Amino acid sequence: MSLLLSAQIEHIYISPAHNYFGHHGEKSAEHPAVEVDKALCVAGRGIHGDRFFNYKENYKGQITFFSMEVFEDICRELKIGDKTPSVVRRNIFVRGIDLNLLIGRAFTLQGITFEGTEECRPCAWMNEALAPGAERLLKKRGGLRARILSDGHLKIRMEKSWQTVEVAA
Repeated sequence: MSLLLSAQIEHIYISPAHNYFGHHGEKSAEHPAVEVDKALCVAGRGIHGDRFFNYKENYKGQITFFSMEVFEDICRELKIGDKTPSVVRRNIFVRGIDLNLLIGRAFTLQGITFEGTEECRPCAWMNEALAPGAERLLKKRGGLRARILSDGHLKIRMEKSWQTVEVAA
């Protein structure tokens, strides 16, 4: 038996290089996160063209998800009006689903199976990327890290239709 949820993919980002990861105690880099219409997910390896593609075997963050509702809430609370979702450096921005429900579970979206591994714990860099206070506000709302279990393309659907997310029981 599985649980069926609905979600919309609103943005997909890839970034070929790291801005914050591995830069502790240093200035952040300025590699852009590029918005794309589709992303090739490769089982066990990550998103083709992204900085974590082939990072290491069984890596928990082969793909990351983030909630649009959380992004909008943080922007409202911090009075941010000039930032795009790309600043939080997550790959897939969805609407309509509590990503924390997917931690420790397999789920399927657009025919691709993922395993939710853990929360993307926010770090101090979020205060630089968004605004002071962002790290605190993102605690327990930092997004989802996941492994990719099957190959396929995640796509932005132009009609902004709701898509079924099947979560293994």
